[in-house]
Amino acid sequence: MSVMTYGEAIRDGLRQAMKADERVYIFGEDVGQFGGVYGITKGLINEFGEKRVRNTPLSEGAIIGEAIGAAIAGLRPVPEIQFSDFMTTAFSMVVDMAAPYRFRLGTKVPIVIRAPSGGGLRVGPYHSKCTEAWYFHVPGLKIVVPSTPSDAKGLLMSAIEDDDPVLFFEHKKLYYEIREEVPEGIHRVPLGKAVVRRSGGHVTLITYGAMVHLALKAAGQLATEGIEMEVVDLRTLVPLDEETMLGSFRKTNRVIILHEAPMRGGVGAELESLICEKAFDALAAPPVRIAAKMTPVPVSPILEDFYLPSAQEVIDAAKRLVQY
Repeated sequence: MSVMTYGEAIRDGLRQAMKADERVYIFGEDVGQFGGVYGITKGLINEFGEKRVRNTPLSEGAIIGEAIGAAIAGLRPVPEIQFSDFMTTAFSMVVDMAAPYRFRLGTKVPIVIRAPSGGGLRVGPYHSKCTEAWYFHVPGLKIVVPSTPSDAKGLLMSAIEDDDPVLFFEHKKLYYEIREEVPEGIHRVPLGKAVVRRSGGHVTLITYGAMVHLALKAAGQLATEGIEMEVVDLRTLVPLDEETMLGSFRKTNRVIILHEAPMRGGVGAELESLICEKAFDALAAPPVRIAAKMTPVPVSPILEDFYLPSAQEVIDAAKRLVQY
């Protein structure tokens, strides 16, 4: 085991996948010598050469278009989109071409689109969005949202070995903020398997990505007041581990759903619907969703802090649910 940051673990996942399979190659804007905006691919060009670590023009449509063609031809491309916000310019390529291709023609399209996402770095509305809900609605796409270094590496390696297009949302605030021991060499975490990060018997909180850490912070504070909150990290939104999610809810009968993207039309709405449809008999209190405010992501630090979900909102919601 080696101690790695979230970003280092992603780089190691790429390295191990490229060592294991010569069909894997990475490309994107400035991913070569520069290593990408956040330095995640730094040094890989020296290990694998310019043919397998390649810069591209500033054209997300061309990047995803190449990935689709390469995947159909038998390669396993891992394109990087500098910021997930920019994937809108390749939206049709993702949802109209990559997603349905296997359904239409039976041909596998093994692509992993790496996309830094999320706020908290004070970079405003064009570089801070969480866009997973836009793709959650599209048949044919898998969506991965890792929260820890070990998961980031393990889920990335599993995604690269998957035969369907995978959107891999990396929260950029986590790149150098968290570190932990990560297994060396080949390390896989299966897609579609959630994990309970903290056990508790009073309230279930379901979340993913960077919000896992906010949830654990709130759970620690609640524990000092005698409220035990169970934190479920979904890890992947598609496939979704309903069994773990509903199993935790049936234990506590109270649930908070937390995500960084705005509430309206968010992934939380689907999760709440599933709980109401499949476990209505277990509800002891109305489910609660906590999400970002319904505005563009502000540039002002004060306003962005107000915009983003807070630990205090989680604490207050948990107390209300317990007292309901």
